[in-house]
Amino acid sequence: MTNIKFGTDGWRAVCDKDFNIENVNKVINGISYYVYGQSKYDKKIIIGYDPRNKADEYAFYIADKIAKNGFKTELSDKITATPVVAYRALNQDAYAIMITASHNPPEYLGIKFIPPYGGPAEDNMVKEITDNLEKEFVPFQSNVLNKVSFEKEYLQHIEKIIDFERIKRSKIKINYDGHHGAAAKLFKQILDLKGIENNSQNLERDINFGGTMPDPKEQYLQDLKKLCELTNLIGLSNDGDGDRFGVFDEKGNYISANDIIAMLLIHLTKNKKMSGKLAKTVGASSMLDIVAEKNGVKVIETPVGFKHLGKVMRNDDIVIAGEESGGLSIKGHIPEKDGILANLLIIEMMAYEDKSLYELHNNFLSDLNRKFFNDRIDLKLNSKDDQDKIIEKINNIKSIGEYKVVKKNTLDGLKIYLDDDSRILIRKSGTEPLLRIYFESDKEEKINYFKNAVKQLC
Repeated sequence: MTNIKFGTDGWRAVCDKDFNIENVNKVINGISYYVYGQSKYDKKIIIGYDPRNKADEYAFYIADKIAKNGFKTELSDKITATPVVAYRALNQDAYAIMITASHNPPEYLGIKFIPPYGGPAEDNMVKEITDNLEKEFVPFQSNVLNKVSFEKEYLQHIEKIIDFERIKRSKIKINYDGHHGAAAKLFKQILDLKGIENNSQNLERDINFGGTMPDPKEQYLQDLKKLCELTNLIGLSNDGDGDRFGVFDEKGNYISANDIIAMLLIHLTKNKKMSGKLAKTVGASSMLDIVAEKNGVKVIETPVGFKHLGKVMRNDDIVIAGEESGGLSIKGHIPEKDGILANLLIIEMMAYEDKSLYELHNNFLSDLNRKFFNDRIDLKLNSKDDQDKIIEKINNIKSIGEYKVVKKNTLDGLKIYLDDDSRILIRKSGTEPLLRIYFESDKEEKINYFKNAVKQLC
């Protein structure tokens, strides 16, 4: 029985332990069977990789195997970001394999499968791949492996989305922390090519990501925070594979992904005259619903995971899709999260409004006239059986202290709504005995109260 488990965004495991040649071969078999089974044996399969330890070695090995299996095969000629690979899949009508573990700890590596629509694979596709992991794929011919640069067509596409002339005229200056990730050099290249003055750091490959997590959260970007405070400039960053973003204002205040998605929704509809719905995950803030309603935008809510948002983007008229963990995409772009695009949209918003990010955010919060605090805990359990028991237990409660349960949502896990407008979402991890518990309320002390109350219930 294989120990390969695909999560919400591919398969990830510790490099040279569970992520090893034997298991990688199984995944190659599964992907080969899937693509061939779609009568797509003449389709191109492209392979990209992030800066992680041995990502380049595994990428070359996988590309070589895919070519020998008979498929037209392209391998990126350099480290590249997930959204760049996803856009090439869409633009070339190709399948793609991205060697990445995204924002996971540095010792992890992973494989993400991207169909020709340029977004995360749907569950039925993943099932077909995993159903064939143990089968040996028989090559139907031999093909040539080509090394190619994927970035040119991505850059040409981004130029159609972002108003770089307006940004250049605004003379905005920024700080950028590449976090030693896949997007680092490319984002710096974009800034320089478009005449956007920048202080950029941590651009070179480091398989340990500077000794921290390749996740653009505030706690992992303290140097960037200090630089913003020192220079009075905004700070932007990305995660290990470039599909997530992190942002500080000019005073070093970290701005949540929820707030950025809401502010960009306003920017896109007001300044760029774009129309469509807002797509958000059930884990995203209810503040987004309020902002959308205020701006006459309908909302579609999905389970957690950008694969669900991507599907909605492909089947509906979506102006912006986003999740609380720092991923977003917009109309006219790939149905995949893109931290490079997110950073550029933030700069563009500032240029349109001719205001600092600090001022824009403060104005946004004042117009909202209400505070939203969010937090999350990961509760480790003894076994996966305990997940259902705890969720059932919480599902049966009528109140948490003085706060009554007034509504429930089972779109993804269990979300309970309390009579003070606070919300708690409990989701099962699909790969380990763990519950992910999200909290939202109008006061930080309430968040802490609910966290303690839920822990006692567990």
